[in-house]
Amino acid sequence: MATIIGRYNEVKRINELYDSKKAQLVAIYGRRRVGKTYLVDESLKGKITFRHAGLSPVDEKGQANMLPDQLRHFYQSLILHGMKKSRRPDSWLEAFFMLEQWLQSIDDGRRQVVFLDELPWMDTPRSKFITAFEAFWNNWACHRDNIMVVVCGSATSWIENKLINNHGGLYGRITCEIKLSPFTLRECELFFNSNEVHLSRYDIVQSNMIVGGIPYYLQYFTKGRSLAQNIDALFFAKNAVLKIEYDRLFASVFSHPEEIKKIVELLSGRRGGYTRKEIIEKLGWDDNGVVSKRLSTLIASDFIIDYLPFGSKKKDVCYKLIDPFCLFYLKFVKEQNALENDFWLTNVTSQRISSWRGYAFEEVCLRHIQQIKRALGISGVSTRQSAWLVKGNDEADGTQADLIIERKDGVVNLCEIKFYNDTFCVNKSYDRILVGRYNRLTEMISKRQAVSPVLITTFGLCYNEYSGTFQNVITMDELFE
Repeated sequence: MATIIGRYNEVKRINELYDSKKAQLVAIYGRRRVGKTYLVDESLKGKITFRHAGLSPVDEKGQANMLPDQLRHFYQSLILHGMKKSRRPDSWLEAFFMLEQWLQSIDDGRRQVVFLDELPWMDTPRSKFITAFEAFWNNWACHRDNIMVVVCGSATSWIENKLINNHGGLYGRITCEIKLSPFTLRECELFFNSNEVHLSRYDIVQSNMIVGGIPYYLQYFTKGRSLAQNIDALFFAKNAVLKIEYDRLFASVFSHPEEIKKIVELLSGRRGGYTRKEIIEKLGWDDNGVVSKRLSTLIASDFIIDYLPFGSKKKDVCYKLIDPFCLFYLKFVKEQNALENDFWLTNVTSQRISSWRGYAFEEVCLRHIQQIKRALGISGVSTRQSAWLVKGNDEADGTQADLIIERKDGVVNLCEIKFYNDTFCVNKSYDRILVGRYNRLTEMISKRQAVSPVLITTFGLCYNEYSGTFQNVITMDELFE
């Protein structure tokens, strides 16, 4: 088995399920390109009896792959695995019956693993796929102790709604669910090292700002190139491999990709996001359940989050775009009329990119909140984290904080996040701002709570007469723990 970066708990769990003496139905899901198929292939290498991947919803010409195409493809997979030729099934009920018959014909008592990849793609309109899959599991597979069915899908909301939270015949049938997350900074570092791509941690953090911890994107980084050269090759060169990834990403996961992209592109324009009411108003849509469904779908697929800004009311829940690839693409790639082959290398020191790094580093930190909590020594403390924004008025100026961590132990961490190419120094004017934020937050919280200022930065704090404002300093290296 090839060395799998990270995924230790997932690999262990899959092997435990394989070694069990009973039927297993395992659902593995997560953002497209996060490495679900690779995880199954490597964890169960040489142990898969039958594998099949659904056809993409649309082919290269943009034509929909409907039920006849999916059934033909499934039949061909059966033939490739050794089933004798007969005739193509006319329905999913018939297709799964063929699978049952073939598995029985080769059953020698050993574990049989059925791997169905991109399962949501098989569920085309009016195909009755779920009914057939339900019959396959409930009437046959679950009664055979040597059967292990592993299903994968990038359409996370489909997996959650049709399988995990199914209220029909598949209710409670999933024996294990694994949601695969992007790599952490430490796992990105290990991945780069395994591919002999030598980048400093400072550059690895920047790569995470751009493509996140998605293994599929990270694999395209080439050894011998600087970070800037790699980014140009991925996004800005004539035949850049990720230039058309944005459109593919949504077409392959969502049933209404153009409508979904409208939400994503709107949210990309404001760092703090928008409320549901604001989204409806700005897109000119009707206020109905369709909007909520689309937002829920994006949340399930880890493209956006919903959160309540610190000090806000429940009705002010905001929806925020958090996917690094989408944020980067929409800011630097999509609107460029003529992309320069060496755009990133040429502009890497520009003010535009420097300003973007500051915002993007905040998102990296939010994706590593567990590492921040560990650095603060509060891993076991229940917390709620969010941004903080107070709008100004005639009586008082507005203020904001990059991150507020509200803790159950009575402490509120007021976090300042600074991406800097050296140790960060607090000067007199910035100290005045920090003190103002501290005082404003102290006025807002309960008297039973205390404010504790924290600096999260790349290379640490330059100690001077103003540095005492921060009670804790967390460096970039601690995000790699």
